[in-house]
Amino acid sequence: MWLLLTVASLISALGTTHGFFGHLNPESPEATMNVSQMISYWGYPSEEYEVVTKDGYILEIYRIPYGKKNAEYRGQRPVVFLQHGLLASATNWIANLPNNSLGFLLADAGYDVWLGNSRGNTWARRNIYYSTDSAEFWAFSFDEMAKYDIPATLDFILKKTGQEKLHYVGHSQGTTIGFIAFSTNPNLAKRIKAFYALAPVATVKYSESPLRKLSIIPSFLFKIIFGDKAFYPHRYFYDVLATDLCSQDILEALCSNALFLICGFDHKNLNTSRLDVYLSHNPAGTSVQNMLHWSQAAKSGKFQAFNWRNPVQNIMHYHQPTPPEYHLTNMNVPIAVWTGGNDWLTVPHDVDLLLSKLPNVIYHKKIPIYNHLDFIWAMDAPREVYNEIISMMGKDKN
Repeated sequence: MWLLLTVASLISALGTTHGFFGHLNPESPEATMNVSQMISYWGYPSEEYEVVTKDGYILEIYRIPYGKKNAEYRGQRPVVFLQHGLLASATNWIANLPNNSLGFLLADAGYDVWLGNSRGNTWARRNIYYSTDSAEFWAFSFDEMAKYDIPATLDFILKKTGQEKLHYVGHSQGTTIGFIAFSTNPNLAKRIKAFYALAPVATVKYSESPLRKLSIIPSFLFKIIFGDKAFYPHRYFYDVLATDLCSQDILEALCSNALFLICGFDHKNLNTSRLDVYLSHNPAGTSVQNMLHWSQAAKSGKFQAFNWRNPVQNIMHYHQPTPPEYHLTNMNVPIAVWTGGNDWLTVPHDVDLLLSKLPNVIYHKKIPIYNHLDFIWAMDAPREVYNEIISMMGKDKN
């Protein structure tokens, strides 16, 4: 049990955005910037908007309308939307140097780039009905992100740009909510040109990540341990890692180990000069209920809605005693997939199950050395992934 609690605490010990860099004295200016400032810092145009979902959540989204290499052309450009993963935020797509960050590369390739945020992270922590101090605010999981956040955000973007369709790029949980949204909302699916899935996640039955160990904790005990609001780090581990360990000479190795704890290790492909940026903006937060939903998924091995723990509550929410399953066979959007051979979270067996159910896979590439986070931060990600995405999108610029 102590090992489980230690793992759970380590998962969240890195703190929320801007968590402990008062101690670490970051060298990269972006470590203390917000998303718009990070974009502008590199000389790119930045726009910021607020999207209000049907259930009242206010999501900050960001736009890079054009790049530095094609700034003279200000006409309508094809739209690309980037959706981050679990415990992350829009910063993931711009955390590296411009020649190594997908957000900047797409802008320079001639795209109108939009960066999304899921409810509960640093940039999406407001609601018109509930205070963040209330349990009601945090009563959500990736179900609601797919049902409310994605449709509201994409509708806003398409109306703002005057376009009929866009490209969707998702990483990790960003693919999960895409699968749900596009398989359950046919009208929304029709507005997606193609789905580019990086380290896709549906079932986590065979996951080798320590995150899966959370499934051992019974649901009632889960919320006793972590509460019923934000998934915050335990203060003790926060202080130990921040002041006693990460500030020492072994900063790079130790902190990268902690960061990669749930996803796998690939230190040779990590730009350690950007470590302060990664750690200052990640984890960006989510709800305890969302983490509980993932623990349920690991335990059940199914891709299904949140289990409210008893038939009566499930009937109230779903009109049936058990949570409904999500059917990937209904996800007809053309999808290109990139997976990693060293990914602890999205392991080959789960990937095989996913691919066997998707009816419109147009491309799949497995990168043997890649772990879960390499798809957003690896130094060779442009060569292995991003250039291919841009090339595929270039075949459909209408």
